[in-house]
Amino acid sequence: MSIQVELPQHSYEIIIEKGALSRIGQWVNALWSPQKICLITDKNVDSLYAQAVSDQLTNAGYMVIKAVIEPGEASKSLQQAEKLFQLLTEKQFTRSDGIIALGGGVIGDLAGFVAATFMRGIHFLQIPTTLLAQVDSSIGGKTAVNTSYAKNIIGAFWQPEGVLIDPDTLLTLTPRRVSEGLAEVIKYAAIADKNLWETLVNINGREEIVQQSEQIIEACLAIKKTVVEADEFDNGQRLILNFGHTIGHAVEKTAGYGKITHGEAVAIGMIQLTKVAEKKGLTETGTTESLREMVRKFELPEETTEWQERALFEAITHDKKARGNRVKLIVLNKIGEATILPTPLNELMDYLKKEEK
Repeated sequence: MSIQVELPQHSYEIIIEKGALSRIGQWVNALWSPQKICLITDKNVDSLYAQAVSDQLTNAGYMVIKAVIEPGEASKSLQQAEKLFQLLTEKQFTRSDGIIALGGGVIGDLAGFVAATFMRGIHFLQIPTTLLAQVDSSIGGKTAVNTSYAKNIIGAFWQPEGVLIDPDTLLTLTPRRVSEGLAEVIKYAAIADKNLWETLVNINGREEIVQQSEQIIEACLAIKKTVVEADEFDNGQRLILNFGHTIGHAVEKTAGYGKITHGEAVAIGMIQLTKVAEKKGLTETGTTESLREMVRKFELPEETTEWQERALFEAITHDKKARGNRVKLIVLNKIGEATILPTPLNELMDYLKKEEK
């Protein structure tokens, strides 16, 4: 199956197909003329897929330079980007050459940032291998690196020229990584798709998610496609995709990048925000408990011991999601329906209060 993303300046196809990694050379040939390709991946994915992908690209007529980085959020940094800029320069890459991201969200964000900024932009393709990247981060053109101040604070919008999703790669993920991606699936269902929510309700565990992965990925991407097409540069309706992320990013940052995964932090953020919104009468009664049940079902955390209200507040106000003296929180009206709530910073602390035990 495929989804076409139609944007004013740049449109591209997302292919979702089990076994698609076996025809990488054919796919790239349909998109790019012969050129140098920097295949960026991490050590985990390198041991599983990178050699086969590299061999196919070489056989298809491309000159492949492989860059393998350490896995984990800590690699999504300006220091790592600088190393990749140096490699591209040493290998004499030009604006006629390209980068392929082969991996999860960290690889996609980092490789996309490098593609967007090297020589002011070179060709870019995404081959996401984790559930989180397949349902969310590989689509839509957001690229970024982290700093000690905030997550994703330095970045660029740079749409890929194509995205190839092979759900079979989910079979090699650890249970924790499957759960991490499920946090984003839960997010999509909660903000915009009651049918997807019911599908998740009727699934008995992570293993069944992999079995139904094509349909679940397609449902999530259909939502993201619609939102991105309406608001490519994140100034309006696209903000709705941030449900759970405003607090989640702060949780990641304050805990130390990599200690709590992105998906785990989003799960914590969704529950914390919804709990307070429900108390304020903004969210339908019982919604928080429905979220808690879903998060527990897929073995995601509901809270963290690393909770410091003031530190979280500081992280959010340094985050790009804060604009002026307001932050736009994404609040559920009910399961399947969300709204953007501009919130004065002096009210933000309300949403960071933990329940008294």
